[in-house]
Amino acid sequence: MRADTANRRHAPAGAANRTHGRLRRFARIGLWVISGFIIGSILLVALYRYLPPPGTPLMLLRRVEGYGIHKSWTSFDHISTNLVRAVIASEDTRFCSHHGFDWNAIETAWDRYRSRRGRLLGASTISMQTAKNVFLWPGRDWVRKAFEAYFTVLIEIAWGKQRIMEVYLNVVEWGPGIYGAEAAARHYFQKPAAALTIGEAVRLAAVLPDPLNWSPLRPTRRVLARNAAIYSNIPAVYARCPRPAG
Repeated sequence: MRADTANRRHAPAGAANRTHGRLRRFARIGLWVISGFIIGSILLVALYRYLPPPGTPLMLLRRVEGYGIHKSWTSFDHISTNLVRAVIASEDTRFCSHHGFDWNAIETAWDRYRSRRGRLLGASTISMQTAKNVFLWPGRDWVRKAFEAYFTVLIEIAWGKQRIMEVYLNVVEWGPGIYGAEAAARHYFQKPAAALTIGEAVRLAAVLPDPLNWSPLRPTRRVLARNAAIYSNIPAVYARCPRPAG
């Protein structure tokens, strides 16, 4: 009788100890996973500071969707400054003056999101887009946005503006299966990226928000309106970026 009573007393304690043991194991595994991700991401960012990324998640996704992959890496010095300034004027006029995040644009986008109860749009900088293109999957969910912010901080610290722009211009999608400035310049204008005129550069920059449906050779009214907006932004880019990409 006494033994049965003692067993009943010890049973809850034993179950609690097993639960605590499992929680400790889960905590250790979680810590290892987080530590491995942080170390791996830092090493990858450090590697891409000097080496071209071999591909991006978007390229793989487009390949599954049936598109080819046409890309050709070219150094920043072999990309026309016309294209650099046109892309800044199109995508992120404060690129040379912020540290990865345009807080004015983020505040404006957040106010629009709250008033319209829609998606949070219009606040991505070139740094954020580079982080997304190189390291992350396409999408607009908040988890992806959190990882995007994390990688944006890393590349701003490790790469600097010129390297960010160089990587962006070499991996960004410019049409079905067309990635990077060199491939886009040769596909649309039969010339290297270094030889792009300001007019050609503006036409390329204008289609960046929707490269699968917009073409620099067959501009819609919306693309023509973007062309005009880019031209109007270029003086501000000259003022903020005396040297392209800082």
